[in-house]
Amino acid sequence: MGNVMAAYARARDEIVRLVHRGSPVPDFSRAVGEALGRAVPAEGTCLMTTDPATMLPTAEFVENGLPADELLRLVEIEVREPDFNTWARLAHADRPAGSLSEATAGDLDRSPRQREIRRPGGFSDELRVVLAGSTGTWGQLTVFREAGRPYFSSAEVEFAASIAGLIADGLRRSMLLGDAQAGDDDVGLLVLDADDGVRMSNRAAERLLDELGTSDRAGARLPLVISSVARQARSLSGSAPRTAPAPARARARTQAGRWLIVRGSLLNDGPEPQVAVMLEATRPAEMAPLMVDAYGFTDSERRVTELVAQGLSTKQIAARLHVSSYTVQDHLKSIFAKSGTGSRGDLIARLFLDHHAVSLTSRTAPPLKTL
Repeated sequence: MGNVMAAYARARDEIVRLVHRGSPVPDFSRAVGEALGRAVPAEGTCLMTTDPATMLPTAEFVENGLPADELLRLVEIEVREPDFNTWARLAHADRPAGSLSEATAGDLDRSPRQREIRRPGGFSDELRVVLAGSTGTWGQLTVFREAGRPYFSSAEVEFAASIAGLIADGLRRSMLLGDAQAGDDDVGLLVLDADDGVRMSNRAAERLLDELGTSDRAGARLPLVISSVARQARSLSGSAPRTAPAPARARARTQAGRWLIVRGSLLNDGPEPQVAVMLEATRPAEMAPLMVDAYGFTDSERRVTELVAQGLSTKQIAARLHVSSYTVQDHLKSIFAKSGTGSRGDLIARLFLDHHAVSLTSRTAPPLKTL
């Protein structure tokens, strides 16, 4: 037992160092998988980044995973069919991690994803970890074992749950605290068939697809965010859903560091539904709330930042918020520390990207055009 606890402590310390290293997402994901694997042995890992607003996966970083077609079927099961330990259920559970063996009382084949996809692929138990914090859900981590290996223990699940917030913080920093920048105004348009084959695309879409890039997974044809949004769009058709569905929309960062909004619309509802997927540059009004979330500002810090953007002095901000100037100064010190800025000018340039002040207190983006 002592050796196990020591391994957990070493893994936690290593992940803490990774969180503060500021590595690119692929490097961070790989290093986290290696660190976790030294404490919770497994045959493979898959870390997916997600849009915090919709929880749809936007990119993947996988070691010894399933081929692309099987992955996309897993996404479809996730958004359309009942299953054990769904990401949406884990996100609202008391514990952000769970093993399939625990959820199914040891009968893994009760899970459709296990029966249809995972067992035929040679995999047994899986450990899912929701990477969430006070600012939203930033990723989904799956750790899996091959057939014939022991199921994950309750201690391993508890340890994974205990470091979920740490990993989420590191992922959030890697995704959003770098050199994210707004894209241009070109709108890409794709029309996908029922198998996610591209039936039509314009030049902007082709360029943006190249910039998003596909994963190294065998058989991958499109960036994961495109297929995720398309499948979510298809899931919104048909009979009334059991729960409120997530919108078919996600924000994703390209390999060049630009941010896009990807959203899907169902063009027809027949046996072979086609989906239109649009890719647009993220505008300041759509991006600023996400960037502020990335820094973990409190509600008071959001309000102070908004008033700073309006050009108010410390004294004027204090009067507006009915607090002392000392309190405003304390908020500013915290804001500068969290955002890595050293002045009001740096803060505005960092948060608003193109120097346009937008409301930080509104979580709702302006209406978006749809097909």
